Amino acid sequence: MKNLRSPLGRVAGLGSARGGSHHWWLQRLTSIALVPLAIWFAVSLLALPALDHVTVIAWMSQSWTALLLILLVLAATWHSQLGMRVVVEDYVHGGAKTLTLVILTFAHALVAVAGMFAVLKVAFGGAA
Repeated sequence: MKNLRSPLGRVAGLGSARGGSHHWWLQRLTSIALVPLAIWFAVSLLALPALDHVTVIAWMSQSWTALLLILLVLAATWHSQLGMRVVVEDYVHGGAKTLTLVILTFAHALVAVAGMFAVLKVAFGGAA
């Protein structure tokens, strides 16, 4: 069977979209980052003596906890955005595709910033 890829495409390792492997790797890396972060999050919450407001705020106020929570928020929103982008690129067509991708990007950025703000506000004592 004849290979339909151009010589440059074979050398560069790029498909017709010119970036599919990069996107694929980013999605895999974020999923790998999410595994230990999600396990840490679940185990840490289950290890708390109680899940009341005061206990959770005290837990979130610890510096390492706040740092890991921010990493969890960033990895989860980035992974979600990458996955949703694939769905939109595959199933939405025409001008709606571009608009949907822009809205999707801004929505995920908003969620990431709001999550980081919430963690930082608690960590620095602003939410008592």
